[in-house]
Amino acid sequence: MSSDGAVAGAGSKMSVRLTVNGEARGAEVDPRIPLVQLLRDELGLTGTHFGCLTGQCGACTVVLNGLAVKSCTVLAVSADGDEVLTVEGLAQDGKLHLIQQAFCDEQGFQCGYCTPGMIMTAMELLAEKRDLTDDDVRAGISGNLCRCTGYQNIINAIQAAAGIGKGGSK
Repeated sequence: MSSDGAVAGAGSKMSVRLTVNGEARGAEVDPRIPLVQLLRDELGLTGTHFGCLTGQCGACTVVLNGLAVKSCTVLAVSADGDEVLTVEGLAQDGKLHLIQQAFCDEQGFQCGYCTPGMIMTAMELLAEKRDLTDDDVRAGISGNLCRCTGYQNIINAIQAAAGIGKGGSK
């Protein structure tokens, strides 16, 4: 902090180039902003939600270089050159991705605020393992909070996307 109370670097911008949902994107950003803010405010991808901004709720989860991450905990400038997949990038040719359709079919949402983060977390979970028990899914989504559902329909949706079907294997 300078003697006038200004934060060092305030007002300065840095160039960030990354691939988002398969498309090369870039922006000039304040080096202190989190990736979630770049996605929403600079790139207009509002499916990634602001939640707690501390990494506790999971509403901002995206897939970064193949791994589900909470984008509020990643500085936008640190994602320079990386690949980001958001919930908007899942649907192809106007058709929902399997996991998105499963959330609809199994009513894996109520208010929908946590849904994009749950779906992006499920993407990594499904990439790792397809024979998912209820306990596997509960552990896999444990970093994502839902205040509305009670989780069972979310678990059913993830298992349906895995090809297990309602109720899953126990």
